Amino acid sequence: MNEVTTIGLDIAKNVFHAHGADASGRQLFSRRITRAKVLEFFAGQPRCLVALEACGGAHHWARELTRQGHDVRLIPPAYVKPFVK
Repeated sequence: MNEVTTIGLDIAKNVFHAHGADASGRQLFSRRITRAKVLEFFAGQPRCLVALEACGGAHHWARELTRQGHDVRLIPPAYVKPFVK
């Protein structure tokens, strides 16, 4: 069974998108999450690398996810664009 090692989190005002991948880079899930359920969702995930686009709200979420034991990385917007394609 493959375990999630990396989660990309696209943050917005009310609905976030989480994309999980295993160690080989294969997508395991792509899920919409409401703002109210983000911390609950990550509490149920194994400790992993979480990537967020650096913006004003990303620092808040990075602190919250770090408290849960995840390794959080903020990515400059210029490096996020290739992932959209």
